[in-house]
Amino acid sequence: MWAGRFQKALDKKADDFNSSLRFDCRMYAQDIRGSIAHATMLESVGILSKEDKDLIINGLKGILSDIEQGVLTFDNEAEDIHMFVEAELTKRIGDAGKRLHTSRSRNDQVAVDIRLYLRDEAENVIALIKDVLSALLDQAEENADVIAPGYTHLQRAQPISFAHQLLAYAMMLRRDMGRIRDAVARMNAECPLGSCALAGTTYPINRDMTAELLDFDGVSLNSIDGVSDRDFCVELMSAFSILMMHLSRLSEELILWSSWEFKFIDLDDSYTTGSSIMPQKKNPDMAELIRGKTGRVYGNLMGLLTTLKGLPLAYNKDMQEDKEAVFDSLDTVKMCLEVLAPMLATMKVNGKNTYRAAQKGFINATDLADYLVKKGMPFRAAYKIVGTIVAECIDKDCVLDNLPLTDYQKHSDLFTEDLYAEISLETCVNKRLSKGGASPQSVRDQIQAIKESL
Repeated sequence: MWAGRFQKALDKKADDFNSSLRFDCRMYAQDIRGSIAHATMLESVGILSKEDKDLIINGLKGILSDIEQGVLTFDNEAEDIHMFVEAELTKRIGDAGKRLHTSRSRNDQVAVDIRLYLRDEAENVIALIKDVLSALLDQAEENADVIAPGYTHLQRAQPISFAHQLLAYAMMLRRDMGRIRDAVARMNAECPLGSCALAGTTYPINRDMTAELLDFDGVSLNSIDGVSDRDFCVELMSAFSILMMHLSRLSEELILWSSWEFKFIDLDDSYTTGSSIMPQKKNPDMAELIRGKTGRVYGNLMGLLTTLKGLPLAYNKDMQEDKEAVFDSLDTVKMCLEVLAPMLATMKVNGKNTYRAAQKGFINATDLADYLVKKGMPFRAAYKIVGTIVAECIDKDCVLDNLPLTDYQKHSDLFTEDLYAEISLETCVNKRLSKGGASPQSVRDQIQAIKESL
């Protein structure tokens, strides 16, 4: 590739260290697509003859077909996917293959390849998020009327529909899709092809044409930035990190809910494991692995940020480190989403246990205070009375629902027999009709809104 300047071959260990083919080979389709667009443009401005252009494009299509069919495999002789394709093309069509790299550098070539690859893969990630969303929505519809305790500080706080908590994660995932789409939109705004090594080219190329052929919105306006920009990798990895944070939080809930301490859900045997020594164990290992792999995605993001933070312009070989980081994050995210969707779809909710848990912890105390407020008492005064009543219930080992009316009336004449209906769990949940609230009706409205947004 750089014959002429060097008098001896690269040391074998140095060559292996320098090579990126083992991981950037996955961009073969995008590299070939970019080269076809480049050849088409070169012919249109008179740099390539039509004969050479046709030879190049047919040769590239043959290489693509052979790779996809397994006829052509990636060897270790080429330094990267760009040189692999170019060398194979030249082997097949001769000198015409050597003309393809006119007015192009591997610097702008890789910058366009990774954009094309991540753009394609981002759509796959969004499709997988939709699968998880679909499973969450199905579970929410099925469990809209299931009463459960809602928590703050991991303490029972207020009664909710179990579906309401599931839909909180659906809202997070909907934002995740938006973030990924935003990242792709910025990634797709500028095509770097034509920036060449860093300073553009003296050839009369048509950058707008290649951008259009590759479905970019425009071209990069500064050639140095065109080859050195990796913001799009960082931004997509940041979106992936936030997505994994959400998946980890959901996984933590699944782990807690499936424990004997909660037993709100049962995870299907297909997504749990046993113990080599304790025959009774059913471990939520898939959820634990999703929680664990979140740190891996965070680490990739911090690693790339650290790699980029001190680089002078324009291209530096350090930037080769972008691909392993972003590819690993991409693969990890896809793997987690692929296992989470069916795990959620096969999950069974134990409504009797969630209801029993909701009966404890005085989670209808706020509703009791609201009962007094609706009868004219200031909220802070009602709050103090209810707090005193809760303390008495704890001493008497009873709950608000079965404390005698006479005991209530010692604290206020506003208490009457109707208080018991007002603080029943069903009333507490069903009356939370404020938009976005925990009532079954609100839950169904949320489900409909998410479906419409999808």
